[in-house]
Amino acid sequence: MSTATEDSVPKLELDCTIGFAGDVPGGLIVHPDRRHVVYPLGCTVIIQDIVSSEQHFLSGHTNDVRCLAVSKSGKYLASGQVTHMGFKADVIIWDFASCSMYCRLSLHKVKVEALAFSPNDKYLVTLGGQDDSSVVVWNISKKEAICGSPAAVASAGITYCVKFANNNDDLFFTGGDGTLRVWDLDVANRKIRPTDVNMGQIKRVVKCIEVKDDDSYFYCGTTTGDILAINTKTKLFQHYGPEKDKFSLGVTAMALLKTGNILVGGGDGTVAVVTQAVNKKDKKATFKKLANQTAKVEGGVKSVALRGEGHQFFVGSEKSQIYRFNFAEFTCELIRSCHFAAVRDIVFPRECSDLFATCSKDDIRVWHADKGKELLRISVKELCHAIDFMPDGKSIVSAWQDGKIRAFYPETGKEMYVINDAHPKGVTAIACTNGGRRIISGGGEGQVRVWDITPSYQKLVEAMKEHKASVTCIKVRRNDMECVTASSDGTCIIWDLQRFVRNQVLFSNTLFRCVNYHPEEFQVITSGTDRKIGYWEVYDGNQIRELDGSKSGAINGMDISPHGDFYVTGGDDKLIKVWKYDEGEVTHVGIGHSGDISKLKISPDQRHIVSVSTDGAILRWRYPH
Repeated sequence: MSTATEDSVPKLELDCTIGFAGDVPGGLIVHPDRRHVVYPLGCTVIIQDIVSSEQHFLSGHTNDVRCLAVSKSGKYLASGQVTHMGFKADVIIWDFASCSMYCRLSLHKVKVEALAFSPNDKYLVTLGGQDDSSVVVWNISKKEAICGSPAAVASAGITYCVKFANNNDDLFFTGGDGTLRVWDLDVANRKIRPTDVNMGQIKRVVKCIEVKDDDSYFYCGTTTGDILAINTKTKLFQHYGPEKDKFSLGVTAMALLKTGNILVGGGDGTVAVVTQAVNKKDKKATFKKLANQTAKVEGGVKSVALRGEGHQFFVGSEKSQIYRFNFAEFTCELIRSCHFAAVRDIVFPRECSDLFATCSKDDIRVWHADKGKELLRISVKELCHAIDFMPDGKSIVSAWQDGKIRAFYPETGKEMYVINDAHPKGVTAIACTNGGRRIISGGGEGQVRVWDITPSYQKLVEAMKEHKASVTCIKVRRNDMECVTASSDGTCIIWDLQRFVRNQVLFSNTLFRCVNYHPEEFQVITSGTDRKIGYWEVYDGNQIRELDGSKSGAINGMDISPHGDFYVTGGDDKLIKVWKYDEGEVTHVGIGHSGDISKLKISPDQRHIVSVSTDGAILRWRYPH
């Protein structure tokens, strides 16, 4: 948490966030006011206006949010988190109108699996994860637990989902691995009484539950790829389907339409409308997909959210994409996309602040800086560690885990050239010289290699072997005569790029993560896992000064302003700090990331700071100076 000194420092202004935790089941919800969507990102819950894209942030969780629910009236919002073994996982109820915390409920161990509000906002039911496996009912007005019970019999597996009835505050349903139960709440005696649904010979793992408007039936989506219909009154299994054309990789999300049909999302990315039908052979009721109302999205569907009556609906996929569907034509458009894995690097083209590029697992993406919209995606099924733009802006060069350096055209994303086997243990850092004729790369084995680049061929000029561990960062001087490399072996080396020998070596008891030349190039500034920021003389490699950069956690990213008056740092403490270079004082602190910050950059026009983190988020801040 921020200390007293950090509390007294002015806060950075957050302009916009690009990110969505697509792997949270039912994580994307349209608010009953039809104007806002609610979704999680790391430990934050984001409320976004559908029309204007204005965002509000609810922060209070100490770890990733794993479930989300909105009450029927829209007054309350609840979110549950995961935490470390042996600790309690919190549920927070938020007041939607004021975007503030209403209360914090702490009882479940390790993880909160699912949540549901009762229809009249009286109760909240929460379901613990596999280390807790209990159901607890809370009184919202009194902010206290009414009663709890084990979620399933000891022989059953994990319970995954919970859902309240639509018209009865005392009736709810839970489903999971080999368990399906109807619960009656007896508030007077503070008891919840479960009844197991008689499934006959059928064995299923239930992942999602939807209840019919009049509470007569409830429907369960299973990992087998079919839907079960259960009679609420008799608690008997009625029928299931589709029998032939099941949903590949299971039914992962559902929503009920006013027509009685079910909107279903599958684990393979299928979105389809399912209707109740009668089997011609044995005259039994079953479910059938409607052929003209089927579509496919990228990544498995994790949430389906109706807007109003369902004339329009939103789909969230585990690849962190949000789609808007028009129900009548059953067409979709991608309205938000973001990285689904940790973002490794961020870079602006030289002298251009309108775009920036980021890299992650499987792809490099180019973004519009002001709108936060994805302009280009370059997909390669491999982990990308670092990227840079050539000085002329005509190619993006990238460093990959498979040991290759790949270059792409920034307009089309087509591959320009590949340098195979550039480093034996993966390419971990990359930089372009200012003349644009050479690339300098660093590898997992510690070598620094210089490459001649022409449109027709790419040639290795020299390999410099001094570092004993992976190279983490490379910066080149303006005149291309010298470069500095940081490594996790505890050294930074300043290399002569004419003779390909080392000029100076800087030693410190740390794994260096980042290094920067001061714009006047007489000093370098470094940081790493020891949380210290070091100032060093380029001429003789002596350390001039050392500052405490962070109270907890490594510093992973650093960037210096073009005039050298200020620099910014970010790391595992999830804070962005703006520092005065000469005084070594923090002028502003940015609080907003919920994952460890991996890199950050000041835009060339000095209007924004863009930071990226391990939870896949990209945040744009207003630069204060």
